[in-house]
Amino acid sequence: MDYLMAIDLGSTSLKAVIYDLDGNLISSASRPTEKITPEGHPEWVIWDPDQIWQGAAAASKEALSGIDDPSLVRAVAVTGMGMDGVPIDKNGDHLYPFISWHDPRTAGQADWWNENIGAEKTFGITGFPTWAITAAMRVLWMKENEPEIMEKAEKWLLIEDFLNHKLCGKIATDYSMASCMLLFDQKAHSWSDELIDASGIEKSLLPDPAPSGTVLGKISGEASALTGLSTDTTVVLGGHDHICGTLPIGVYKPGSVLDIIGTWEIISTAVPAPFLDAAISGAGICMQSHVVNNMYAAWGAAVSAESLEWFRREFGFEAEQKAEKDGVVWDHLMAWLADTKPGSSGVMFLPHISAAGCPINDDKSLGAFVGLSNTATKGDMLRAVIEGLNYQFLHIIEVMESGMDCKLDKITIAGGVAQNEFWIQNKVDMLGIPMEVSEVEEATPLGCAMLAGIGIGLYKDVDEAYERVKRPGKVIEPNKELTAQYAELFKIHKDIYPALKDLNHGIFSKFKG
Repeated sequence: MDYLMAIDLGSTSLKAVIYDLDGNLISSASRPTEKITPEGHPEWVIWDPDQIWQGAAAASKEALSGIDDPSLVRAVAVTGMGMDGVPIDKNGDHLYPFISWHDPRTAGQADWWNENIGAEKTFGITGFPTWAITAAMRVLWMKENEPEIMEKAEKWLLIEDFLNHKLCGKIATDYSMASCMLLFDQKAHSWSDELIDASGIEKSLLPDPAPSGTVLGKISGEASALTGLSTDTTVVLGGHDHICGTLPIGVYKPGSVLDIIGTWEIISTAVPAPFLDAAISGAGICMQSHVVNNMYAAWGAAVSAESLEWFRREFGFEAEQKAEKDGVVWDHLMAWLADTKPGSSGVMFLPHISAAGCPINDDKSLGAFVGLSNTATKGDMLRAVIEGLNYQFLHIIEVMESGMDCKLDKITIAGGVAQNEFWIQNKVDMLGIPMEVSEVEEATPLGCAMLAGIGIGLYKDVDEAYERVKRPGKVIEPNKELTAQYAELFKIHKDIYPALKDLNHGIFSKFKG
């Protein structure tokens, strides 16, 4: 029996998942991804590289305890979040923590980049907006604020590449992850000398890019002792999490859309060539190299479920108390919606609590409740959060269709939030077309495992891998009466951001800048 492992680096947990070649989950384990606020900087957020590595190793060892022989895991690949990176020295030791995508400290570097290099030029090469969270901004911040550390830096490794290095000692990055540096030429599939020269970032810091599915090497003896993986197991380049997630769902060819809903919501479609014009870049849509060779992922992303987690954390104390005695906290929270109606009694939520990515590209925007009155209930506020996230989804679909002159009408939903029936039905009602909810519970790690299998030849190609692992989905039909109602409310919701933009920028400058 042959098995494949994926290590998935998420913002809340590190997972190690073992599959057979038909996509059946054999064993899994996880450890928390621990956000850390450095002393003296309450607005900063970092990841501890040792915690990341030790958590991944512990999860791997626990997952392997579910099979008889670790050597049956023929290959392992790593996937996860895209922007966070770390400098390492010539001995491979990290020199600084990962600066998390939650961390706002590089807003000034993004401003400098826009003024001196330009967002339009950058997008025309990289396919990425000049977000403050892109890895190049972190490198610039380090050069300006920690020059002694950067003088010792041999390489800058994105978080997945750091784990690959820990597993097998090799330094490399795949095309989809390289895209997150904001220095990658999408057409040439190589680092852009023009942007490297303009930014002043040393090209020698950057690992060599290669296609997803490229074999890196065998598990090292040191990594084997920590993870339990066999030294006969091959490490294969995986890719960016949401793009890996398109593979087991079959959304890696033009004409279909994957909506992954988790901490971030990412709406992605595959295209054979990148759209690199201003109409696309202005909306925060990315054109990123796909994990499937010679394809690109056109996608828009915005922070999503984190808004609900924030609401639960700050307003869900009563529900959490009930859950300690009976059930799950979200069951009690969703019960608050029983007496609410579409439109949340006029309460609307601007879901920019971690800035705005797509379709509004503004890292100084902030979240807001509007339309509050003395009759608003906590249920109205919770419903407004969900509706606000779904208005954001509608807006992303709208700008993608207009920017790429296409119709996105075959949508598959995946991710942990796909199990939230209210959220998904509300989304379908808003858009007004049927959507399929994938039965693949963990699309991202399974897609990553497929790349591991392709890399060592257990699958001939991605099509053969998909035919082995595919599962039927559940189709959700819309309530067309609500579709018409939400179309009117959507027009109002789109006015919130421009009305609050200057005010929020002023607040950001005073409290967050």
